[in-house]
Amino acid sequence: MPGQQYGPAWFPGLIAAGLALCGACLIFLGLRARAPWVVVPAWMRRRRPVAGVLAVLGGLVAYILLADRIGFHLTALALLLLWMRVLGASWRATVPVAVVATIAIHLAFYKLLRVPLPWGVLERMAF
Repeated sequence: MPGQQYGPAWFPGLIAAGLALCGACLIFLGLRARAPWVVVPAWMRRRRPVAGVLAVLGGLVAYILLADRIGFHLTALALLLLWMRVLGASWRATVPVAVVATIAIHLAFYKLLRVPLPWGVLERMAF
């Protein structure tokens, strides 16, 4: 927002510093425990968790490719519906949560943070 003493890189930088600190702690604890460097966890042998990871990664790529053309709102709604169903949520929970989450994210970015989100095909409905 205009008039503040810190710029747009402040929050991502703060997150990066926190992640670096957590990573250093994990490395220290791993070296201290003399654990193997690579261990395949048991969840990677089950289909649903692997499908969830692949869906999230594929969804992020799809968002990057489609959000400008289709718009944030439709893309986010579709991705949230897909992700929650792949991860095992029922339709009764998935639909309302996806709709409310899309609206909440829009309001947080568009109104509070003043970050424009792409409207895509809904351009004429922008407010």
